[in-house]
Order: sequence, then C-alpha cells, then structure tokens
Amino acid sequence: MSSLKKSDKKAVLDFSAWSFNITTSVGIIMVNKALMATYGFSFATTLTGLHFVTTTLMTVVFRWLGLSQPSQLPLPDLIKFVIFSNLSIVGMNVSLMWNSVGFYQIAKLCMIPASCLLEVVFDHVHYSRDTKLSIMVVLIGVAVCTVTDVSVNAKGLIAAVIAVWSTAFQQYYVHFLQRKYSLNSFNLLGHTAPAQAGSLLLVGPFVDFLLTGKRVDHFNFSSLALFFLTLSCFIAIGVNLSQFICIGRFSAVSFQVLGHMKTVLVLSLGFLFFGKEGLNLQVVLGMILAVLGMIWYGNASAKPGGKERRSILPVRSEKHKGDPEEKVGAEK
Repeated sequence: MSSLKKSDKKAVLDFSAWSFNITTSVGIIMVNKALMATYGFSFATTLTGLHFVTTTLMTVVFRWLGLSQPSQLPLPDLIKFVIFSNLSIVGMNVSLMWNSVGFYQIAKLCMIPASCLLEVVFDHVHYSRDTKLSIMVVLIGVAVCTVTDVSVNAKGLIAAVIAVWSTAFQQYYVHFLQRKYSLNSFNLLGHTAPAQAGSLLLVGPFVDFLLTGKRVDHFNFSSLALFFLTLSCFIAIGVNLSQFICIGRFSAVSFQVLGHMKTVLVLSLGFLFFGKEGLNLQVVLGMILAVLGMIWYGNASAKPGGKERRSILPVRSEKHKGDPEEKVGAEK
C-alpha cells in the first residue's frame, strides 16, 4: 500500500511538472508573439538575456529565503553548459532567419533523434521497439502539421546543424549535471542563469543587429510593449525552472517528445486567437497523430524494458535536500 502511495505521489509530481512547463512555455510563446509581431520588439537574443536576468533574481531571492541550499558546480562544466546553451539560442534564431519555416521545423524535429543518440552513446540507454515506433509517430505527426515549404541553403544548413546539436547537448547536460553533482533545479539555475544572462546581454544586441538590421537601444517602447516585455520576463522564470525540473525528473528525450504537446497547443491557440488561416484537414490529422504518439510513448517508455539505462552515472554521496524534484525515481 505504501508503494502504491509512493507511485501515486510520483505520478502527481510528474503531471505537475509537465503541466507547469507546458503552461509557461505556451504562455511565453503567445506573449512573445504579441510583443514581437504586434509591438515590433524583434530582438530575440537580447530578450532571452533579459529572461535570464529575471531568473537570476529569482534564484537570489530563493537563496536569501533559505529555499535553495548552497552547492558547487565546477567552472569547466559551467563554461561548457553556457556555450551549449548560448549556441542553441543563437543557432535557433539564425536558423529561423536563414532557412524556410519548413526546414526550421524539420531541424527542430531532428533534436529528438540527436538526443536519443546522446543517451545511447553516453548513458548506454536501450529503447524498446514500441518506444522507437512511438517516437516515429510523434515525429511524423508534428511534421505533417508544421512542415510546409522546405528550402535550404549552405549557411542555413550549418546554422541548423549547430542549433540541433547544441540544443541536444544543452538538454543532455541539464540531466547529466543534476545527476552527477546531486543538484536540484534551483541549484543548477543558480549557477547557470547569471552566466547566461551576462553573456547573452553582451552578445545579444550584436546578434540581433545582424539578424534584423535594427538596434535594440533605438527601440521606442510604448507602455504596452513594456508591459508585454515585463510579462515575458516573469513567465520566463517558470519556463527556465520547469525545463530543469522536467529534464531532471525524466530525460532530454522525454522532454523533447512529450514537449511537442506545446507545439500542438500553440497551433491550436494560434488558430483560436489569431485566425484560422492555414487550418485544414492535414494540420488536424497531424496534431491528432502527434498526440496519439505522445500517449503511446508515455506508456511504452514506462513499461519494463521500454527505456533502460544500462550503466549508472556515479553521483556524489552528498545530497542537497529540501526540493521535491531531486527525487527522480524511475527515469522515463
């Protein structure tokens, strides 16, 4: 009976983590769409730097309140993480500019097999046949409802490759660092957010000028633009925290696969609030197929042998207590 209660508690925490991530991620996409499309703030890299500034402030407040315990992250690991993270952010922005929307979406889908390969190579993870097939169904479903025109050029392809692999390494590293150094989400964010905030605010204005031909310091803020910018920064705290919680509890692959629920929700909300242009039977069938694939993946990966780690990553003997997400349980 106690084991049943323990599994029920884990299921509730898992569902809460996913709900938190999906809600904040969809929310920030809708807010950023209004900020950029309606009010013309097109400085995506600088905006991400501001997101990490507010996230840094959150970690400082939590540490001051005693809700986050002191921890250590070696400087070489921090530098590698920040490089992967910033390359991911800049790479995705450049890829979107230099490629067609269709090829950009294909590149995003490639993050799932890239993450799978990293887990197989570094963690010796074995996937069952059903787990592999469910991932394929999700990829096909999302491709059907998002990929339209596909054109590629040399520099766009390079940007896409950098974006895909840097994102895969960044998400793998979130899980790796939490396991290796017994860091919970608050601890890891406390180490990485300040470094990302400083580096992105340093290079962000130059990257944005390269991509848009506009200077962020010349942007004329209206009161509504400032409101949406502030709202975006506050929601970003939840996005960054929930990403670390989800990847820490599950894995980068599960985060990518089940994370495509956000793609389906964004499409649905976009059609609901911004008009039904582009909504057709193909899009609807693609969304249904993607959701069915996610449900199948959740069931297949949870079964014995569905996804097994065949080598255990050594972790520190000392544990940081006080945060529920550090008790990962069975990995999905």
